[in-house]
Amino acid sequence: MSGARPERAERAIVVVVALAAGVAAMTQTLVVPLLGELPALLHAGTAGTFWVVIAAMLGGAVTSPVIGRLGDLYGKRRLVLVVLALLTAGSLLCAVADSLAPMVAGRALQGVGMGIVPLGISLLRDVLSPRRVGAAIALTSSVLGVGSAFGLPVGGLVAQLGDWHLLFWGVGLLTAVIAVLVVWLVPVAPGLAHGRFDLVGALGMTAGLTALLLAISHGGEWGWSSPTTLLLFAGSAVALVAWAWWERRVTDPLIDLATATRRPVLLTNTASVVVGFAMYAQILVVPQLLQLPVSTGYGLGHSMISAGLWMVPAGAAMMIASPVGARLSAARGPKFSLVLGTVLIGLGYVACLGWLGSTVGLVFGTVVTNAGVGFAYGAMPALIMGSVSPGETGAANGFNTLMRSIGSSMAGAVVGVIFTRLSTSVGGADIPLRGAFVLVAVTGVVSSVVALVVSGVIPVRHVRKPPENDSPGLVAVPSSRVRSE
Repeated sequence: MSGARPERAERAIVVVVALAAGVAAMTQTLVVPLLGELPALLHAGTAGTFWVVIAAMLGGAVTSPVIGRLGDLYGKRRLVLVVLALLTAGSLLCAVADSLAPMVAGRALQGVGMGIVPLGISLLRDVLSPRRVGAAIALTSSVLGVGSAFGLPVGGLVAQLGDWHLLFWGVGLLTAVIAVLVVWLVPVAPGLAHGRFDLVGALGMTAGLTALLLAISHGGEWGWSSPTTLLLFAGSAVALVAWAWWERRVTDPLIDLATATRRPVLLTNTASVVVGFAMYAQILVVPQLLQLPVSTGYGLGHSMISAGLWMVPAGAAMMIASPVGARLSAARGPKFSLVLGTVLIGLGYVACLGWLGSTVGLVFGTVVTNAGVGFAYGAMPALIMGSVSPGETGAANGFNTLMRSIGSSMAGAVVGVIFTRLSTSVGGADIPLRGAFVLVAVTGVVSSVVALVVSGVIPVRHVRKPPENDSPGLVAVPSSRVRSE
């Protein structure tokens, strides 16, 4: 970065990038309150309408590393605008949809918007002064969870009080406004990586991950030993092995596997899978427990809106935790924040387990867990970027976002299997038993312990802290590898 940028300008950049990432993340859970009504609204079967959720999840998971690499090559600000345009188009398509096909297509485009998270993180590293980078990256990373948490009450409120299409008209308008703000307030990053885009690698990774995520998401419904599930797992394994073989031999790989398998990066990404699992499992089960009828003996009887509003403190806790975590990372290192985050995630699940029949107890548990997720998500990009060059930050953070998405997909699969096996029929509808919620909470505690162990063995590289007027890049990159945007 040439010269010092005014403090007000830097704050505006952080707000715009974080807002863009938060809105993209919010679209992932915006339709969750609508799931029970979607078959009637879209004139489709229950199994088909579940693709409204899956399409966004798949779109975000498989495109984040691709978008990150494109940002490294062709300009992160430019790719942010492209992704915002796709997110706007997908939202508008959903806004006019009254059948399944256009709705699923629009949701897939909305899923691509998740690429804003790795793009925004790497862009902030390039354009902000060093003293502001840590807090800005922590905030942008944590909004992945914050946006998901706030999507629930927003979706429930609009669905219960108005036309559900307004959800998507609102998102489309908001993303269009954000795009204007990006053009106005966000500067062009100072340099780009050299190389070509690895199209073969992108196609191979997309095929392998799509098959894997479909098998994970639908294995419980189709049967884990069914031919379809086994074929998807086998196809995924073959595609990903072939992709890895190609990536190690191509000159400009989509994902540098030598970097991805470097111990700090590998362990951080492994922790990301487990933290993503813990976060999404809680998002899936707590609102259901809040909404189950009191007559079940363990349900809390809240309406859709009320349950969504009770989840707001969890999102707020994650947002508050992110700047605190950034200060802790600056003082004690990002590994400390990640370890602390995994401890809080486990304690939050323990609280939920102890107060399963109390609204206040459940909310307290979600607040503690989400504060832990805020610490963890804020620390992960710092750990990743401490091990890669500036020309690799977009792809590396995109891969980290992918790992979080895989964790979320695994949570959906595990919760689905538990609820299917431990449920009873009441009035023609299947309702999870109390034991199902207990088992999910126990699984959350176990996952937090696994994340704690993995986080504890991440090696830390101590680097010289740059002066405030230095370039915000954390690792030097040879001039032959960088070009001007």
